[in-house]
Amino acid sequence: MRKLLSLFGLSLALSLGSAYAASPAAPAKPASAASPATPAAPKAKSTQQNKMKTCNKDAADKKLKGDERKAFMKACLSNKA
Repeated sequence: MRKLLSLFGLSLALSLGSAYAASPAAPAKPASAASPATPAAPKAKSTQQNKMKTCNKDAADKKLKGDERKAFMKACLSNKA
């Protein structure tokens, strides 16, 4: 019985291993010139992230909390373009 189970386990492992090895790797997609909006989106996101970092640091330096911090962050984020 043990031999039968070990043979079954071995054949299962071999079949899964060969199926995994046979699957092709996904090729990388080249950047197409047809979508110019794609590079602009990350740039805008990083600008927003930079604004958040700067305003958050300024609020922390001023030790603002609660409603004061909320008002400061709103003004800071809307003023910096």
